[in-house]
Amino acid sequence: MKAMIFAAGMGTRLRPLTDNIPKALVRVGGIPLLQRIILKLAASGFNDITINIHHRGQQIIDFLQANKNFGQHINISDERGQLLNTGGGIRHAQHFLTGDEPFLVHNVDILTDADLKALWQHHLLQKSEATLLVGKRQTKRYLLFDKNMNLHGWTNKQTGEIRPTNLAGNYEEWAFAGIHILSPSLFRYMNDSYWQEAFSIIDFYLNICPYNPIKGVPICATHWFDTGTPETLACANSWYEQLH
Repeated sequence: MKAMIFAAGMGTRLRPLTDNIPKALVRVGGIPLLQRIILKLAASGFNDITINIHHRGQQIIDFLQANKNFGQHINISDERGQLLNTGGGIRHAQHFLTGDEPFLVHNVDILTDADLKALWQHHLLQKSEATLLVGKRQTKRYLLFDKNMNLHGWTNKQTGEIRPTNLAGNYEEWAFAGIHILSPSLFRYMNDSYWQEAFSIIDFYLNICPYNPIKGVPICATHWFDTGTPETLACANSWYEQLH
């Protein structure tokens, strides 16, 4: 089973903590985020892992080598020449991700006990081209799904923006949880000249959802943390420290 970890981000919201280290090596409960995600993926059956790098990327390579890749088969998708955003990052790594099975994508700053194997099975049963883990947390931006959890649009509650602009109907708002599963068949769209270099995977989903099934799955977990800000990082630290 294949997975990709997004570890190329600049970690700007965590500065000055990330001035000299990549966000992926920020510690939570004494353990680097990247290590926590790799071990969770491995425990869930994902043994072929691709990690993209950009900011302080050599530190990530050195960290993996020092720990013998934690016993996993790990590929490095190098974006040090240009940060490609989430969609561009997946496209850039497609030679590692193509095959007969879907692959899971996990943001390095997301920590949760959600059952990734169950999410994988759900994706296979639904026969969708992508399955997004979503939740009811409070945020500025939401994805819009119908009653069957098919993606139709996106909204920014702060600005009032809705995409697509002509979206009509009643839809339920769900927040993206930073974990999703994609079928390699989606590369047929990503390789179109419309999608060049850096682009957002959410923009890509919104573009193709009118004619391809993009599904949402409500998160079922006792904890979920986006550790991308000092405040949320502190909450995650407190939670993990209580476990010991």
